Amino acid sequence: MDNYFDEPILITRPLFPTKQNMARKISEVWDSKWLTNNGTQHQELEKQLKDYLNVDQLSLFSNGTLALLLGLKAFNLTGEVITTPFTFPATVQALDWNGLTPVFCDINPQTLTIDATKIEALITENTSAILAVHVFGNPCDVEEIQAIADRHQLKVIYDGAHVFGAKLNGQPISNYGDMTMFSFHATKLFNTIEGGALAFKDEAIARKLDLLKNFGLANPEEVVLSGINAKMNEVQAAMGLEVLKLVDEERGKRHNLKKTYERHLAHLPGIRVLTTLVNDSSSYQYFVIEIDEKMYGKSRDWLHDELKKYNVFTRKYFYPLCSDFEWYKHLESAQGEKLPQAQKSVGQVLAMPFYGELGVESVMKICGIIEELHVNHNRLSNVI
Repeated sequence: MDNYFDEPILITRPLFPTKQNMARKISEVWDSKWLTNNGTQHQELEKQLKDYLNVDQLSLFSNGTLALLLGLKAFNLTGEVITTPFTFPATVQALDWNGLTPVFCDINPQTLTIDATKIEALITENTSAILAVHVFGNPCDVEEIQAIADRHQLKVIYDGAHVFGAKLNGQPISNYGDMTMFSFHATKLFNTIEGGALAFKDEAIARKLDLLKNFGLANPEEVVLSGINAKMNEVQAAMGLEVLKLVDEERGKRHNLKKTYERHLAHLPGIRVLTTLVNDSSSYQYFVIEIDEKMYGKSRDWLHDELKKYNVFTRKYFYPLCSDFEWYKHLESAQGEKLPQAQKSVGQVLAMPFYGELGVESVMKICGIIEELHVNHNRLSNVI
């Protein structure tokens, strides 16, 4: 195989500061003798992220799942929450841990975000919020979702794990809705090894979140509510401060990779790029394509497996649908016939390797493999 890669090509690779810069930061932590509980690294990262994301209110957490879980908790939600089946399990697991029932809404065929035109029909007297997901960096129909929420007095929470630094209509994406969760997992554009944050508008929520993520402690001798331990520690924050310095350069590299992918895949039938946003509008978190089996000649699953033979590892992201989890099968909204677009898309989507160190030449090589597989299959089919 001429196009075989000697080293595995994975979906992503974390941004790492230099050892020297990270060692300097760790030395600061050691010198401070302060490892957690809102230390100087934590305070500085929170300040810098507020500036970078252009938000007024931001709270840091040990991971994005706990951030979302406690964000939902802070709003005292009850009953049902309308959400998408096409997301990472953490989105709906945060609902589970709050005792909330997900009501699954089908997705938009272009963006794969929640289909805003189908939300209102799912609202009942038990609905308390809409939990939408900006999928692969594609923004939800935020204006229509907000209009629906306003008509029915619902909270709007966004899972923004894929939209760090993205803008919509020239505004920070977290300006929309009541709250946006960001993930700082190692796989994300910006990482704190593990970590996450909530951006929100209501200043009163800040105090409640501080309590919720620190056991409900108002002071060492007073517990005012039932909380949990979800604090970001000083080592995580130190990592984040160094990684944040690298984000803009990484976004530029990924922009070039995206353009290379698009240029070399454009002529192949049956392949549609799902992540279309560029520049400030894009988070450059993922590069994702959709495979139309009839047009390409082979299925998404076939291409996923064939690429492995060349040492190229893609991801069927998100697969399976959250609505297919065993514990949701009894829900009316989880039935396959209620979610035709989600059922279709989950079998077509493929996340490609996408990180700055990958380089343009490697992307060209990957595209060459995809084209070669398509041509060879068609040639074989014609012979048969």
